Formats: sequence, C-alpha cells, structure tokens
Amino acid sequence: MTRGTTPTPARGPFDLWAPKPSRVRLALGPADATEVVEMTRGDDGWWTPAEPVPAGGEVDYGYLVDDSGTVLPDPRSRRQPQGVHERSRTYDPATYTWGDAAWTGRQLPGSVVYELHVGTFTPEGTLDAAIGKLGHLRDIGVDLVELLPVNGFNGTHNWGYDGVLWHTVAEQYGGPAAYQRFVDACHQAGLGVVQDVVYNHLGPSGNYLPVYGPYLTSGRNTWGDSVNLDGEGSAEVRRYILDNVRMWLHDYHVDALRLDAVHALEDTSPVHLLEEMAIEVAALSAHLRRPLTLIAESDLNDPKLITPREAGGYGLDAQWSDDFHHAVHVALTRETSGYYADFEPLSALAKVCEEGFFHAGTWSSFREREHGVPIDTEHMPTWRLVVANQNHDQIGNRAVGDRIAEVLDDDQLACAALLTLAGPFTPMLFQGEEWAASSPFQFFTSHPEPELGKATAEGRISEFAKMGWDPAVVPDPQDPETFRRSQLDWTELSSGRHAVLLDVYRRLGELRRTVPALTDPAFTSISCTADEGTRVFTMERAGTLMAINFGDSPADLTVDPDLAVLFATPTGAELLPGGALSLPPHVGVLLG
Repeated sequence: MTRGTTPTPARGPFDLWAPKPSRVRLALGPADATEVVEMTRGDDGWWTPAEPVPAGGEVDYGYLVDDSGTVLPDPRSRRQPQGVHERSRTYDPATYTWGDAAWTGRQLPGSVVYELHVGTFTPEGTLDAAIGKLGHLRDIGVDLVELLPVNGFNGTHNWGYDGVLWHTVAEQYGGPAAYQRFVDACHQAGLGVVQDVVYNHLGPSGNYLPVYGPYLTSGRNTWGDSVNLDGEGSAEVRRYILDNVRMWLHDYHVDALRLDAVHALEDTSPVHLLEEMAIEVAALSAHLRRPLTLIAESDLNDPKLITPREAGGYGLDAQWSDDFHHAVHVALTRETSGYYADFEPLSALAKVCEEGFFHAGTWSSFREREHGVPIDTEHMPTWRLVVANQNHDQIGNRAVGDRIAEVLDDDQLACAALLTLAGPFTPMLFQGEEWAASSPFQFFTSHPEPELGKATAEGRISEFAKMGWDPAVVPDPQDPETFRRSQLDWTELSSGRHAVLLDVYRRLGELRRTVPALTDPAFTSISCTADEGTRVFTMERAGTLMAINFGDSPADLTVDPDLAVLFATPTGAELLPGGALSLPPHVGVLLG
C-alpha cells in the first residue's frame, strides 16, 4: 500500500523493478535445470515475464541482467537457501497456519523490552532454539522480545548489520518459516516481538541493488553508501522500504520495529520517510486492530521524531536514549573516556531522569559542537524514551566487548537494574544482563572475502579512535572464537552471583507490574537530587523514593517515615523508625 488508501499496482511474483538495465531475463529452476524466460519492460521501469510462468510451490529463480551470464538474486527475495550471492527461492508466508488468533498486541507504555541476538542467544543459534527460552523471559517480566537484524548476510555468522536482502530471514537462523514459528510462540506466551531493521545502509557483500536501479546515492555514511530517499527514482526505493515495513508487521505478525540509526537517513522530501512510515503503520494498525509500534535509534536527541504528527512531529512512537546509558555507566564505573566525558558529574544522571536528554542544545565535547533539542516535559510521556544500562552497541562497541559485570560488584549491578526497571522510561534489557552473564558481546564477522574482513577490522578501530582503544587488545572480528566467546552460557543461572542478580531482576520485574508509580509516564512527577560530595542520588516519583549510594563510604539520609522498603540491592540497607536511612557503599533502595 502507498500513503492513505491508494493501492500499489498488482505485481506478479517475478516482476522486477530495474530501470537501469536494457535487458532482463528470468532464470527459473536450479542451476542444472534452468529455464530462461525473457522479460518485458514497462514505462515505469518494472519488468514482467513475457510469457506465462507456472505459479505455486517453491521454486528457485533469479535474473540475468543485460548480457551477463550470472544469475542474480531478487531484491525482494524471501529466501536465499544457498546464500546471498545465489538464486532466490519463492516463499509464501500465507502457507503458515498461525496459532495466535487470540493475540491482541502489546503496547510499549508499561512494557519491558529484551534485546537478543539469535546467533548467540542459545548454543544452537536458531529461532527454534530461542523458543525454548521464552519461559525464562516471562519469568523476569519481559513483555517485548527485540531481535537484532535477521535478514540475509554473507558468511556463517554476523552481528546483523551487514544484511543485504532486507526481505529475507537468514537461513542460518532457520529461514522465514522458523521466524513465523518464533513470533507465533512469542504471542502464545504473551510476548510481543520487536524486529530491528536497517534501512540506512547495506552490507558490503551480496548487495546487487545498484545493478538494478538507483537504490543508493553517491554520498556515504559511517557504514557505506547512503540510500536514495529523495533523488531520481527514489519513489520506488521508498516503496521498497515501506513494503518491507509492511511485510514484518502484516505477513510475519511482528508487533514493533526498531529502526536502526535513523540519523543516517538523508531525506529532503516534503514528507520525511519516517513520517510516511508512521502514517502507513498507523493505518495498518487500525486495520489489524492491534498496536504497531515504531522505535527509532537516533543520535540526534531531537524529540521531533517522537512528537505526534498532530503537533508537527514525525509521529514515531519512541526512540532510544543513549544519554541515560551514558549517565548510568559513568555514575557506576567512573569511566570518562570518549563520549562519556560530559557525564562525569552525578548531576548528569539527575538531569537525564528529569528531562530525558542530557544533551539538549548543550555543548558536546565528543562531537565538538552543540547537540540536541529539549523535550517538552509538560506534554511528552516518559515511556517514549527506550533506555538500557547495557545493549548490543554499548557492549559490542567497546574494545573487547566487555560487560559492566566485569568491573562492578553485585550491588552496583543491582543499582543499574534498579535505575533501568524502576526509572521513568521504557526499560530494555540485553541478553544475559539479568544474570550477570560472563560472556562478552564482541563485534564479530565471518566475511568469506579476506579483504572485507581486513577492511572491517581496520575500519572499526579507525571509527572508534576517539575512544582511545589499544588496537593490540581488540579481538579480530573474523576469528571464529570472537563469535564463540559471545554466546551465552545458560548453565550459569543457578549459581553464585548469577543467581543473585537473576533474583534482583525477577523482583524488580514484579514490582514494575504491581506498583503503579513505576509506570507513571509523567515527567512532571520526577524530582532528583545528586550530591557530588557523598555521591548519593535520589529520585522522588509518584509517591516512591529511589536512593542510591554511588560512593565508596556509607551515607545516612532522612526520608519520609511513612515509607517502607520495597526493594534493596543484595547488601541491604537499614531503615529505622523516624525515617533514618543508612546506605552502605554501592547500595540502592526503592521506598514506597
């Protein structure tokens, strides 16, 4: 569908938009039994088989462009069973029999999101194996499961951000049928699904879009050529993206999309792609009668993205807030290198909790310029900001992919959980943080092309030069051990600190569901203090009080004597009659 209710012209299963070549032929069947069918071009740049093609069942196919003898995959391919450089295979998602007829969706307000990478979440690294862990996610209070990108990539394993065929589900994870089984199982378990999608660039291997048409522009962003959103031929490129959005939400019953790095989408059109996306998703949500959510990852700190269209914004539902992560990370670790420098005072955490962004038109020393726009806290609900104390970027984009569990004690880790799960924003957990997993999450690739592997490793070190990395300690992304080390060890959960932290997350998850103040969306109800001397932080909110001692010495506070301890980190705190609260070092409490 296009904007509003104007339908896209009906297309056949093998029709192809390819305005660039002068000749296109359809190659049907496997390599050893190929039938070649000529295609005819319409005035709109779409090619159609010149003769009837048998329909039904699964069939391998691809395209011969101009005089080339190499069969290329379909840009809208649903399956690539032999890899991203080989022939596509038809897949009809309507053949799957869904069991989620009773599913009415899951809204983002009040929810807990859990981010996972399919390849490292279980030893098997498949969608079917991940189904076996859904009970664990429910047990800790998760509402929405967010999958890192699952579309086709070259090699055996990948972070997900080198995808090239956006309509596919990687065969390494089980392909589209396994994806449908996973979403179905989530819904039957009461869990919604968020799919991470990448529309700002394509991976370096297996991207044949430029052969077909003007999908890319000459400009580049951090990860490669920019996508053509406003130049010649961009209408069909935008349609390609918008149809992909619809595919996840309609064909695969996904509940939300996380839009990767939207700050890299260069679009000067009268209606920005993100707004057009919001328009179409809202219409689809109304039709399906269930919530559909768009969450942007943005480095802009600009609330325009999440301001409703009625108020002049793009109308997206939520966006990530890295400022929360940075403030929590610095408060706990005292690390101040690179982009952490501005968050050194404890007051940075207080500002983020009260205002949403730290950088809101303020000077960013890392960017060497003013950055951000203030949030209208009188009218914006807090749940529109999705926050984490750890995520794939903030762990994986460290030199050795180390988690904060490497440097923090159990109380400090519990304080991070307390701030995230009992704070004012939508919390997102990263796989394994709930039990202080010992496995790192390092940056890994498996490019079959040696030159690409070398270029990726060198480019990564260059990209993060300002963070002061020692190249000697950075793991080789191409080393299979880098991937293996990043896989979760599920045998850890029942012992030692792992069991202690798992209990913390369970208790906090239960409190989020039972204490209304913890999901109160009003910025105006939040009042924080930050004592730079004692390093004690407090947050009052809707009749509750969070108090955390980030310092290395005990601290005493006087609190409302009518409050009781709802939660304390493992060491515990003493609350005496009359409201005398004694906080040992690194301890946090929630009173209510």
